[in-house]
Amino acid sequence: MREFEERFVAMMVETGLAPMTARVFAALFLSESGSLTAAELVRQLHVSPATISHATTWLEQRGMVAREREARRMRYSVDVDVWYRAWTASARAMAIWADTTRHGAGVFGTDTPTGDRLQTTSRFLELLGHDMAQAAEHWRQALFLRSKH
Repeated sequence: MREFEERFVAMMVETGLAPMTARVFAALFLSESGSLTAAELVRQLHVSPATISHATTWLEQRGMVAREREARRMRYSVDVDVWYRAWTASARAMAIWADTTRHGAGVFGTDTPTGDRLQTTSRFLELLGHDMAQAAEHWRQALFLRSKH
């Protein structure tokens, strides 16, 4: 199990996650309950509370973990729809990028190399975001809703 955890973390780091963020996510995802308190993460990973706070904030902003207060401590959790939430957050990010680059194309003028590049980028990101939203809905219909029946 430890070997798999190391491989899981290495894969996340290789695909763009910061090493500590990957370690925190792996600890949560691979825990039996799918949740740990901040103190449990500190003990398990041998890092400071500030390090846990930084990693969990990043994960929470992307919909990958949920935070809930438990008396005087914070509990972080990962559930079965983590990938759906993370994917839809990425689709929303694509829409923001598309809007911004579309605006930039107007500022620079689509008849300039910069404006043309921004317009092409905007269209690409718009189509990608649309496809991502459709894929997320397909997953939700195919897997998430079926498992509730």
